[in-house]
Amino acid sequence: MGILIKNGEIITASDRFVGDVYCEDGKIAAVGAGLSKERAGDTVIDASGQLIFPGGVDAHVHMELPFMGTESSDDFETGTAAGVAGGTTSIIDFVIPARGQALLDGLAMWNEKAKKAVSDYAFHMAVTWFGDDTLEEMAVCTREHGIPSFKTFMAYRGAIGVDDPELIQVMEAAKGLGALVTVHAEHGDAVVALQKKLLKEGKTHPRYHAQSRPAPIEGEATGRAIMLARMIGEPIYIVHLTCKEALAAVTEARSRGQVVMAETCPQYLLLDDSVYEKPGFEGAAYVMSPPIRPKGHQDALWAALSSGLIQTVATDHCPFNQVGQKDMGKDDFSRIPNGAAGIENRLALLWTYGVLEGRIDVHRFVDLFSTQPAKIFGLYPRKGSIVPGGDADLVVFDPKGTSTISAKTHHHRCDRSIFEGFEVKGKPTHVIVNGRVQCVDGKLDVERGAGRYLPRRLGPTQGAQAF
Repeated sequence: MGILIKNGEIITASDRFVGDVYCEDGKIAAVGAGLSKERAGDTVIDASGQLIFPGGVDAHVHMELPFMGTESSDDFETGTAAGVAGGTTSIIDFVIPARGQALLDGLAMWNEKAKKAVSDYAFHMAVTWFGDDTLEEMAVCTREHGIPSFKTFMAYRGAIGVDDPELIQVMEAAKGLGALVTVHAEHGDAVVALQKKLLKEGKTHPRYHAQSRPAPIEGEATGRAIMLARMIGEPIYIVHLTCKEALAAVTEARSRGQVVMAETCPQYLLLDDSVYEKPGFEGAAYVMSPPIRPKGHQDALWAALSSGLIQTVATDHCPFNQVGQKDMGKDDFSRIPNGAAGIENRLALLWTYGVLEGRIDVHRFVDLFSTQPAKIFGLYPRKGSIVPGGDADLVVFDPKGTSTISAKTHHHRCDRSIFEGFEVKGKPTHVIVNGRVQCVDGKLDVERGAGRYLPRRLGPTQGAQAF
């Protein structure tokens, strides 16, 4: 049966009008005014006074990621379900092989994990080392598995981080394949040196995590990655950009025409490093890499979102429980698993503190939340749009709704929320995924394993057309 959404204000990255959306067989069948049911059994949703957005695309998440001696606490079922509750209907996760592990062996592991997903998913492939077979495996990923984006880590030395010669090889290989390289930009050797120095001085508290990874370390690595991409002639996408120094490198490169794209995350827009001073060990909940920055960086990031210097807002959703996981680093900040939950909160936070605070307009909001990630990573117009033929992934949003974010009520499988106590305005009343209503007024009706794998391909400009 179909779904007819009536009388909502449809908002996309470019348009805004009152109308109806009819969905059938998992697809958007019609968009317009005065649409009627096709069958007697069709579901009708009266969206009068509400907004209709394309379902969110979170291009940076880590479900059940083995990391730092444990595993992120949301699996593909619970994590995608939390996303649906917050209006995110598609994710791009990361296959992260261990150093020395074949890329395709890593892919087989992630394919198995992801069978539990309740909504659609795609993969980036992390290249954690470069061996004799890596080039051919990258080609197989791109051509046979629809994975045309490759993640590299300039941090995490000795584990999943690559050195500059390896990064150059990845970029050269990606260029030949028409693929896009994404980069976690932190100077890995400098981080290790600072960690050792601080620990030698007996500084073990979570606050020293941030001090071991200061903004200049991110800025330097961002500039170096951009320079290497420029040398090779390969577009580049900087993940989770947090600071003025990194933003300056992106701004300079884009001003001279280099294809450089960047994402940031709600935590870097809305929190500052005072979170690390919370009583006892509570600051560990905010330990992530890169860390939360001092006051002042946040305004620069908002301005970059508004102006288009930053193209997307993802979450880097990678939750760990305070009890039983984060406390592995009780006596050594460098052993605190890095990451936090956020996939459920992205829409509400961007709407409340972006649109309602006048920092971005409604079209930019949709662009950041849904359309740009879909365009950059080869999912548009199937995702990120409200057009006939696109997937029926939609959010009906009540701008008058209010709620308070809390670990007591969120759907993340995690005992802390880094946005605890944030009051947000507006909330989804209906979330439609693959043509089925899967959340009504915060109550989930999801199906384990219903999510589909999304093979992707990039256009000849490797994502450059997106902006």
